[in-house]
Amino acid sequence: MITEVGDYFARGCGRCDRFATPGCSVQLWHSGLQTLRHICRDTGLTETVKWGQPCYMHAGRNVAILGALRSDFRLSFFDAALMKDPAGILEQAGPNTRHAGVIRISDTARAVALAPVIRSYLQEAMGYAEAGIRPARENRDFALPAELADALKADPELATAFQNLTPGRKTSYLINLNAAKTPATRTARIARFRPAILAGKGATERRD
Repeated sequence: MITEVGDYFARGCGRCDRFATPGCSVQLWHSGLQTLRHICRDTGLTETVKWGQPCYMHAGRNVAILGALRSDFRLSFFDAALMKDPAGILEQAGPNTRHAGVIRISDTARAVALAPVIRSYLQEAMGYAEAGIRPARENRDFALPAELADALKADPELATAFQNLTPGRKTSYLINLNAAKTPATRTARIARFRPAILAGKGATERRD
């Protein structure tokens, strides 16, 4: 994964084999991502790179992060549970996400048109960061399947990568694996998920 923001816009995130090729999603949505980047920077956020993507911080806290898929480019808020969303533009990141915190866009012109709204949402999130306000803790305890526990013990590289996942990404795997009806299915899914876990992705994130 890249560690410099300039590399992201020049070559991509470095998390798939389309890195530094014309097929990279970052290149597909380059103009729109640059629009979101300028909005974030103009709002006064500090730009850095986390998980191979431009991440925007304020008061020592992650506020929002850029991303791109084949279908769209997006701005995701970290503390989605706090966001009020008066314009109704926030969507859930995935089917197992409780709170809507993603602005998905598939047209640079729409990103430009949404700039005032996006800026106001960023300012709202910055206010929470300054005040030290965090979402109420939600208890979502999912059991670690025995097959996953065994796989982590047998595969130190996988164990380290799984431990380094964000809580939400870990939960995405636990939900998926616990939904499997048989141990054989869980074992097969773990093998299929391994490359994504090593890449720092969640179970529902695209891996191409």
